[in-house]
Amino acid sequence: MTDQSVYLKRGAFESIPLFIPAIPFALVFGVVVGESGIAPWLGWSSSPLIFGGAAQITLISLLGEGASVASAVTAALIVGARHLLYSVSIAPRFQGQPAWFRWIGPYVLIDQVFALSMLRKDEDPAAFRAYFLAAGFTFWSLWMVCTAAGLFLGPLVPGSWNIAFAAPVLFTALLVTAIDRPEKLVAALVSAACTVFLSELPNRSGLLLGAMLGVLLGLFLESRRQRS
Repeated sequence: MTDQSVYLKRGAFESIPLFIPAIPFALVFGVVVGESGIAPWLGWSSSPLIFGGAAQITLISLLGEGASVASAVTAALIVGARHLLYSVSIAPRFQGQPAWFRWIGPYVLIDQVFALSMLRKDEDPAAFRAYFLAAGFTFWSLWMVCTAAGLFLGPLVPGSWNIAFAAPVLFTALLVTAIDRPEKLVAALVSAACTVFLSELPNRSGLLLGAMLGVLLGLFLESRRQRS
């Protein structure tokens, strides 16, 4: 029988190093909420409701700039659409798991948890479940605390520190870790090329279109790979 406590500890401890680059991201979140004019408690509530830093910042930034709720929500959904590709890739590990895990697990399926879990995809179901939940809810707990702290500390950080640079560094590192098949590499390259080509479009819509194209292409290539 699998000693799940070992995998619980391992998931928690191995998630902490990946969370460190997200701390400046939480401070950026605090700055964005402060500049948006949205009540701090309302801005922070996006953390447990959405639990996705990029989607949260996109939503609050657009609302603060006066965009309609429909436009802001649509943009946030597009930014978070990469999770569809995560879901397709990790779905085989959720098959045969208890129903409660299939409902709760996707809530904490963020970039870092996906990257860590795919390294453990060959573990037996109980071990995978323990590791996944430990990593996911360690990130969740730390993100709740750090985004709350970011509301107070973010506005105090000097602009010369350029803490926003931590966000692309974090996602680049996760991207490199997650690319383990040619299909993923093709989707990433096409998405990046599309984003650069459309970078002059207003309201950063080129980024959104690039992300959408990458996700759709990744889903298509992944489904074709599984059928072959």
